[in-house]
Amino acid sequence: MARPGLTFGVEEEFLVVDAAGRPVPAARAVLGGTGGANEELQREMIACQVESATPVSTSTGELLGHLRRLRETLATSARDRGLRLIASGTPPLPEAAPPPLTPEHRYHRMAGHFRGLMRSANVCGCHVHVGVPDRSTGVHVLNHLRPWLPALLAVSANSPFSEGADSGYASWRHMQMSNWPSAGPPPLLGSVAEYDATLETMTRSGALLDPAMAYWDIRLSPTYPTVEIRVCDVMITAEEAALTAVLVRGLVASALRRDAAPTVAQEVIRADLWLAGRDGLRGRCAVPSGDAPALHALDRLIAEVRPVLDDEDRDFVERVAPLLAQDGDGATRQRAAFARAGRAADVVAMLADAAAPRLPVSDRGCG
Repeated sequence: MARPGLTFGVEEEFLVVDAAGRPVPAARAVLGGTGGANEELQREMIACQVESATPVSTSTGELLGHLRRLRETLATSARDRGLRLIASGTPPLPEAAPPPLTPEHRYHRMAGHFRGLMRSANVCGCHVHVGVPDRSTGVHVLNHLRPWLPALLAVSANSPFSEGADSGYASWRHMQMSNWPSAGPPPLLGSVAEYDATLETMTRSGALLDPAMAYWDIRLSPTYPTVEIRVCDVMITAEEAALTAVLVRGLVASALRRDAAPTVAQEVIRADLWLAGRDGLRGRCAVPSGDAPALHALDRLIAEVRPVLDDEDRDFVERVAPLLAQDGDGATRQRAAFARAGRAADVVAMLADAAAPRLPVSDRGCG
C-alpha cells in the first residue's frame, strides 16, 4: 500500500423536504428523531438542512459503511415525520417561503454582514477531509490539488435546478457559492505564514468575519488536522461520495510524493471551475495535463491516483467509476428524471429513493 496513515472522512449536507418536495424548516425535528445529541449529525445554517459527519476512517469499506448508516438514520427520521431526505446541491423545487436561519448567533451575525448573499446559502455540499501530519504539509497538498478542482466538481455536479427551473448549469450550487467573497480556489501559497496572513487580511477587510469563514474550494480545516476539499456538490448516492473521497485521498497521497506544485493562476482555475460547473461530465474539463472531454478528465484523475491506491481502493474505483461514466453525473440524472414526465416532483422522488436505498420502498413516504 502506497499511502499508509492517510485517514479520511466525509461531511454531507442534505435537504429536508415535505411530501410535495419543497424544503421545510424541519431540521431540528429530524435530528431529534435520530436518538438525541450526536456529533455525527448536526444542523446547518439553514433550518431545512441537516449535516452528517463520518468518523475518521482508514478504509473505503469503513467509510462507505458510515455514509450509508448516517444517510439511513436521517432518512428514517424524516420518513417517520412525513418528510423526505434528499441529496441535491440545490432544492429542485422552490421553497414555499424563504427558509429561516438556524437560530444561532453566528448565523444571524453572518446575515447582518452579508445581507442578500444569504439567499444563496440554501445549498448542499460534500466536504472530504484527509489527515495530514502538519499544516505545512497541508499547504503543500493544497497547492498540488488546486488544478484538480475542476475535475472534482465535474464528477460531483448535482444541482441543475433553481427555483423549480433548469438553471442551465450542472452545478448551480457552485455558481451560488462563487458569489461569496471567500469562495473559489485558493491562491498558490508559499507557506503556512502566507496562508494565515492571507486570511487575516481578508478578515480585516471584512470579507471574512473570522478565518474559519474561508470558504475556499480547498483549505486547511480550522477544526481538524486535515485538508478539507469543499468543491463538490453533495452526491446522489453514498457510493459516489465514497468514490470522490477515495479519489481525493489518492490525490493527497500523490501530492505527498511530488515536489514543486503546478503554478496555475487562480484566475485560470476559477475559469476552469466555471466551465466544469456549467457542463459537469457532459462538457470539457481542465486537468493539470491539459483540457479534455470531462469523461476523459475522470480517466486522467483515476490514472493519477491509481499508483497510490491499495487493492480495496482500486477495486472500488474500478467498480463504481464506470457506473458514473455510464449513468452520468447527478445533474444528468436529475434532468432525466424530470424529462420523463416534466415534473420536478419526480426529481425529488428519485433523489429520496437514492439517498437511502436500503429503506423499504413502502416506508419512504414518497407522495
